[in-house]
Amino acid sequence: MDINIFLILVQFLVLLLSLSVHESAHAWTADALGDPTARYLGRVSLNPMVHADLFGTIIFPLIGFFTGFMFGWAKPVPVDLSKLRNPKRDHMLVAAAGPASNLLIALVLFVVLMVVKTTSPDGASLVRGAAFGGLSEGNSIAVPLTIVAFHGIILNLVLAVFNLIPVAPLDGAAVLGGLLPQSLMPAFEQLQSFGFMILIMMLVFGIPSLFYSPVIDFVLSFLLI
Repeated sequence: MDINIFLILVQFLVLLLSLSVHESAHAWTADALGDPTARYLGRVSLNPMVHADLFGTIIFPLIGFFTGFMFGWAKPVPVDLSKLRNPKRDHMLVAAAGPASNLLIALVLFVVLMVVKTTSPDGASLVRGAAFGGLSEGNSIAVPLTIVAFHGIILNLVLAVFNLIPVAPLDGAAVLGGLLPQSLMPAFEQLQSFGFMILIMMLVFGIPSLFYSPVIDFVLSFLLI
């Protein structure tokens, strides 16, 4: 298989699984805090089909076949604030659960690759090969697994940091809303009414990459030295 096609397929698979974990974390947390709406809809699940959005999960990621970088989103998990035991705090926790799940995945995979890297020179070469987009020589199952783990780290860091940007409809808006004093909420909510427009402008000018690129570079500095 051509290496570029292989890497894109890996990214697509990792993206599907990461989005499923992200949305399932939202649903599970909401249910644990008193709102069973998402659970009744079957959203406490790692099955990508129950979270898939036609454009965000299928069409938009397919653009990655041409751009070389995969990104997307899933259907938002519905949350009934009136059913949460502490609406302001719990809404913040539900929102934070998604990015937190992606950070946890990235951390686990990072630890795995660091163990592989420090075990032997061959392990270090394997990790560097995955980072630079090449297939190492040999037929070991460790080669594709290392590539999957590496892209799992990158994509989950992007998902986590991007979703924590405090602009609606991203999770960061609800997280920041739960932390702000009540006196600032009217102004914050008024600003969030323009959230989608602000987000589009940020994407046009590449601003989100200013947030997640330093995080990725920091992680890579450990994997590639």
